[in-house]
Amino acid sequence: MEHVTSLPELPVGEWARVDRVSAPPAMARRLMELGLIPGTRVCRVAVSPAGDPSAYLIRGAVIALRRRDAAGITLLPDGEEEEVWRPNNQ
Repeated sequence: MEHVTSLPELPVGEWARVDRVSAPPAMARRLMELGLIPGTRVCRVAVSPAGDPSAYLIRGAVIALRRRDAAGITLLPDGEEEEVWRPNNQ
């Protein structure tokens, strides 16, 4: 990833860091409870067959998020390389 993007735009298998979370208060609180706070590393590990939701690796847990819920999460590139677990060797 070469530029700032939002969480739903993150390619499968790529890592980034959370820059900012912009969401209504209740959703922002829920995302923070899931560990999506500035500086957190996140990787998109899978996309459902219908395209929504997607699964993300966040602080060691795989979390499914709908595109509309993840759209307000802005990312920054992450220079660290890491092998990622993906279901069914995607």
